[in-house]
Amino acid sequence: MKDMNLIFEKNNNTISSYKFNLTKNEKEIIDHIPQNLIDLEEKVLPDVSEIEVVRHFIRLSNKNYGVDTGFYPLGSCTMKYNPKVNEKIAKNELFLNFHPYSDNKRVQGILEVMYNCKEDLKKITGMDEITLSPCAGAHGELTALFVINAYFKHKKENRPYILVPDSSHGTNPASASMAGFKVITVKSDSNGFVDLNDLRAKATEEVACFMLTNPNTLGLYEKNIEEIVKICHSKDIQLYYDGANLNAILGISRPGDTGFNAVHLNLHKSFSTPHGGGGPGAGPVGVKKHLSEFLPNENVYFENDTFYLKENSKFSIGKVREFYCNFSVVLKAYIYIKTLGKDGLRKSGLLALLNANYLATLLKEKFSLATKDHIMHEFVISLDKECHDYGITIMDFAKRILDYGYHAPTVSFPLIVHNCLMIEPTETESKNILEEFASVMKNILEEAKNSPDLLKNAPQNTPIKRADEVMAARQPILKYTENF
Repeated sequence: MKDMNLIFEKNNNTISSYKFNLTKNEKEIIDHIPQNLIDLEEKVLPDVSEIEVVRHFIRLSNKNYGVDTGFYPLGSCTMKYNPKVNEKIAKNELFLNFHPYSDNKRVQGILEVMYNCKEDLKKITGMDEITLSPCAGAHGELTALFVINAYFKHKKENRPYILVPDSSHGTNPASASMAGFKVITVKSDSNGFVDLNDLRAKATEEVACFMLTNPNTLGLYEKNIEEIVKICHSKDIQLYYDGANLNAILGISRPGDTGFNAVHLNLHKSFSTPHGGGGPGAGPVGVKKHLSEFLPNENVYFENDTFYLKENSKFSIGKVREFYCNFSVVLKAYIYIKTLGKDGLRKSGLLALLNANYLATLLKEKFSLATKDHIMHEFVISLDKECHDYGITIMDFAKRILDYGYHAPTVSFPLIVHNCLMIEPTETESKNILEEFASVMKNILEEAKNSPDLLKNAPQNTPIKRADEVMAARQPILKYTENF
């Protein structure tokens, strides 16, 4: 039987483990330290050898699934391969061992990276100014909405509402609510685009901002974007670009040129840095000139051959985090930008479109695509009819994908499409991988028709088999049992 014991269940009192005793001199030093700052309590640790510890945690790590172990077509989350050279450079001790309270003169290299990355992102987005402070995408959304709120307060205008499409990411209405706004939902038309008539009806002078993802979560580039901009700008409604899907238009189109007033960027999506697993993110916010003086304090500037941090302006919303930014993420994104260059970024955007369209073409022979128009970097397939005809759920289908060694696509999103899978192959996957995945999807569809119980009991080939999802959420069992 495989070793499924917890580390504390490996206790073996025949094993000798490390134990450190304080010397006389060390005790004398400790006597001069305030007692509330000293912790000499003996820790409860398992009595295991070093090799057992190593094997235990390596075994656990091998159970994890990520982009380094297999295809991860998670729609709207851009789970693509991350170049290891970025990780290697970011781990250089010269980047790791600097103190955030250091004088500017001692961290010129750090500030230079931040400044250059900021300038590159301005060129990529077409924005006039950028702050690197926000820690992730949702934090960037919140920051941008604070900026927009400050802008209207400065103009002495009361604008309590935010418009959000019904196909938006869930963070959009959440960020708007956190920023103190009331959310109004704008409908999609029958083809998945913003319903212009509904937008016109709701775009009043009480609206501060319209938050828009473009391409949207259906993988569609808003074909009426010029009219959307016209409607919003006629009422001074700030047009906000949710940058989660920016990788689809890198080097092809710039939000600033399109008419957007503010944008947040998910550096941990479009610019290679690790995404998911609770790791660090970065959500820089770019704005047009009229919003720039409201950005967070402590932006990086370059004057007289010196890089330095200074406060933005007296109208700034203040700090949104301590110290600089999530520097390691910004650094990796900067390396990615410099590695690819202008032409490489454009090629990555085009490859994202090519891969998505190729995979969609392979699948539409057997599956129903949710949209009739062209797609960009991701697409949505509906299994509503199959779920009804074969007596399965969309979760059954998704869990069966796990048995074939792939991570499942995003399930049941966007909410405007029932029983759907949202698929994003990203630009980093090969033609062979896409063809293999399409073949697996078609095979599972045949299984659903002829052997639906295979799907209802899936997954069977994963470390943890089918679990009761409600019970798993309410009463999690953190120990292996035969029930699994």
